[in-house]
Amino acid sequence: MYQLSERLADNIWEIVKRWESLPIDTVGKQMIRSADSVGANIALCIGRGTNKENKRFIRIARGSLYETQHWLRRSYHRKLLTTEQIESLKSIIDNLAPQLNSYLKSIPDSND
Repeated sequence: MYQLSERLADNIWEIVKRWESLPIDTVGKQMIRSADSVGANIALCIGRGTNKENKRFIRIARGSLYETQHWLRRSYHRKLLTTEQIESLKSIIDNLAPQLNSYLKSIPDSND
């Protein structure tokens, strides 16, 4: 799960760093931040002690993943991303999203 989040963030970084300044300053930086946030919140979840905190950070990671999808759609519609780039990133997201959901469901409500 964490490795997928890193791959997503790194792939987005490699794409966005080649854009011109206006796209970088608008959607690019937002997309990088949201993608980086997925992995950062997974890391925070793993490092926390209570199930309640773990659930909270996984939910934040999931929200950041949805935000990243939003920025990817905006970038594609603005012709900043190719169909091939979208398909490659979508493949990562399609694997990561269910893993986040499964992990969230696996955390017991007790030990809070």
